[in-house]
Amino acid sequence: MTQGGVVLCVDVGSTFTKAGLVDLVDGRLLATADHPTTLTTDVLDGLDACREELARRDARATGAEVLACSSAGGGLRIAVVGNEELVTAEAGRRVALSSGGKVVAVVPAATTPDVGAAVLAADPDVVLLTGGTDGGNAEAVVAAAGALGAWDGPVVVAANADAGDAVAAALGGRPHVVTANVVPRVGELAPGPARQAIREMFLAHVIGGKHLSRRVDRAGRSFAELVRGATPDVVLAGVELLARGLDPDRPGVGDVVVVDVGGATTDVHAVVEVDPTAAGEHGLAREVVAPVPVARTVEADLGMRWSAPTTVEAGIGAGLLPDDPALHEPARRRAADPGFLDAAAGEAAYDVRLAAVAAGVAVRRHAGRARVVLGPGGRVVERTGTDLREVDLVVGSGGVLRHAGPEAAVQVLAAVTGPVEGGWQLPERARVCVDRDYVLAAAGLLRERHPGAAYRLVRRLAAS
Repeated sequence: MTQGGVVLCVDVGSTFTKAGLVDLVDGRLLATADHPTTLTTDVLDGLDACREELARRDARATGAEVLACSSAGGGLRIAVVGNEELVTAEAGRRVALSSGGKVVAVVPAATTPDVGAAVLAADPDVVLLTGGTDGGNAEAVVAAAGALGAWDGPVVVAANADAGDAVAAALGGRPHVVTANVVPRVGELAPGPARQAIREMFLAHVIGGKHLSRRVDRAGRSFAELVRGATPDVVLAGVELLARGLDPDRPGVGDVVVVDVGGATTDVHAVVEVDPTAAGEHGLAREVVAPVPVARTVEADLGMRWSAPTTVEAGIGAGLLPDDPALHEPARRRAADPGFLDAAAGEAAYDVRLAAVAAGVAVRRHAGRARVVLGPGGRVVERTGTDLREVDLVVGSGGVLRHAGPEAAVQVLAAVTGPVEGGWQLPERARVCVDRDYVLAAAGLLRERHPGAAYRLVRRLAAS
């Protein structure tokens, strides 16, 4: 047990640092605090400010152990390199997203003249190298490793198991780890080992490399030592716990979707039971890569500030907003000044409307749609995305939902539930709640070392 039976869980975001003091005995959130992330000085300055605020309410915060996650400094940027785009590169893209990274490039080595230049142009933190099924031809992935050129950053190799030694030799002195294949057999996607390897690379090579901190905290620990993972990866671990529980005596709530509306991106995390009878309806899964029960998508054009103009455009395109010129100027103002805050009723209402569009479009893209098409064998149902219609719980997250009143939160989350026209596979009978205190990130941080407290945290959220 840590000092005083409490742990300080901290999410160091690009804009705000959020902290919660958790009682490990009953899994209760004792107090929360937030502070603008101090990127211009040292990110530990913002963490210390949160700790001081919490200590005024509970003195145990002063000496509490810190578990942190981070998306500061742009988060985790991943470039996926695979032999060709349809199979291994697409499989790698899915794995990278579920690992808490933002996929900044998908490079099909077979059709890219200069793989190294394409990777360097994307400016990733980590390269995920995929290619081939186990026991298949190893030449392509070895050639791709040798084609990385001037890229000298960390590489996670999740390719043909028989190619491991040859790929490692082709990578030369680059920092790398060889893990299990993401596509061990045709029709199978195995993301677990690659997710873990990416997490280790993030902790070992990325956090320190962003130069977010140059000092230690009061316990003598550096920022890199405090961070347990990238924030989206940690949140997804919390979502998995919420959905699936710990064991038969501590069950989950069922299928869960979380939509997190941020200033620059809108993320969708989903943990759903895959219907094996529907797997063949997914175009890629039918031939090569099966759908997976844990998935995440990042929509970089949907957000409340930096991405506000493209959010409006996407909302008009999706039929969620009218094509009204008056909607564009407030969006441009938010993009020009990401710190924009205005409590005026009209501005607050605009933010809620923008959040509803960002959430609605993001979940539609994640869920995809079902439509009847005429094929050689007659009428068949063709699906894209992840079918969310039977989801049990929808959780809203993000600053706009955290600070919005109950009516505004209902308006935003109504945009992500169905049924709706167009065949969109949106949740149809789900309960909804709002993660106002960033419980999912805290639960993800606690899950490995304090699973009981983490479980009680998410159960409280589900009951809210």
